[in-house]
Amino acid sequence: MAQICRLELQTEIKSSPEKIFDIYKNKTSLMPKINPDKLKSIEVLEGDGKSVGSVRLWTYVMGGAVIAKDKIVAIDEEKGSMTFDLIGGEVRNYYKSFKATITVEAHTHLVKWSLEYEKADENVPTPHSHLAFLLDFSREVDAYLLNP
Repeated sequence: MAQICRLELQTEIKSSPEKIFDIYKNKTSLMPKINPDKLKSIEVLEGDGKSVGSVRLWTYVMGGAVIAKDKIVAIDEEKGSMTFDLIGGEVRNYYKSFKATITVEAHTHLVKWSLEYEKADENVPTPHSHLAFLLDFSREVDAYLLNP
């Protein structure tokens, strides 16, 4: 029987929550410059890359080179959140569904990542490494904003 699972992690940030959210929403082109060893490229395939319905192709390094295609499925500017549905790439070989949500909370200075996923089978590992990758990159965005 299919089971949707959820993982969450958060980290405290020192820079402006609004600026971090702005990078994830409007300035993803900066991300490969923030850590080129980890994030190689982001290519907009459909839409403007910033709004619901936009499709992007990410090339990043997690052990080896990984390609993922995501679609922005929700944006809540007031809450500082965005949700991405992985619709293609290597991750989809292991998970029937895989959604990532970032929430940047202005009042608490926290960045929260949550993953909702369904494993392709019981042998697929829980995506702790994916969540750690996302959280670590958020810390790098924070450091970049503090020392541009």
